[in-house]
Amino acid sequence: MWRPLSPDARRDAPTPPFPALHTTGAPAVSLLLVRHGQASFGADDYDRLSERGWDQCRRLGDWLVRGGHRFRTVVVGGMRRHRETAEAVAEAFAAQGAPLPTPVVDAGFAEFDHQAVFQAYLDRDPDDPIAVASRSGDPRDVGAMLRAALLAWARDELSGVPESWAAFGQRVQAAGERLEALAGDDEALVLTSGGVISRLAQHALEVPIERAVELNLSLRNSALSEFHPHGGRLRMGSWNALPHLHGERALWTYY
Repeated sequence: MWRPLSPDARRDAPTPPFPALHTTGAPAVSLLLVRHGQASFGADDYDRLSERGWDQCRRLGDWLVRGGHRFRTVVVGGMRRHRETAEAVAEAFAAQGAPLPTPVVDAGFAEFDHQAVFQAYLDRDPDDPIAVASRSGDPRDVGAMLRAALLAWARDELSGVPESWAAFGQRVQAAGERLEALAGDDEALVLTSGGVISRLAQHALEVPIERAVELNLSLRNSALSEFHPHGGRLRMGSWNALPHLHGERALWTYY
């Protein structure tokens, strides 16, 4: 029979090292969207996980399976870094003897062509101070260029990009609307990219493009964000969590 804890017991009870992803009163269906592990930034082929990225995602899988997460559906955006993130998570589930569904590929969760966007921005005005400063490789200078390029793309100021900001947003929103049916009454795990998750968050929070860009740049590799379908649309439950990397700041990466 359940009994409430006494004041002394509540005082002495251990405190979890991170908050639970679920909140009181939240809908039963939980859609966990994960930004892929660290990719190979600066390499000839960006679209593959680095060794650190594999480590991040194996730790994620271990945290998920030990936390009792059991997914009816696993969705990937179809890119190599998405598939490898799924493989790393599956390794952890297999090690614990827990089932993980074979990933379903949904191209709606593929990232926009970020290289085309950034190159279009740099080509537009090579002498722009932000573009010149980014050549230093300093993370702050590169970050400033990424923000400026994304804002220029969102404002339709770049030519020659394969997908407009508006088209990307419509594609992502349509993919988000498919998630509820895939999950049913259970959890779904989506392994995708930061641009996708930030556009879903923009729609859920109804924020302007400037905030959507900030949300994109804030996402860390292998971070969890939770959404819930409610009233015919997705609502945000949590953002950019790294419970599986608690105490491992060396593994907190952005690109």
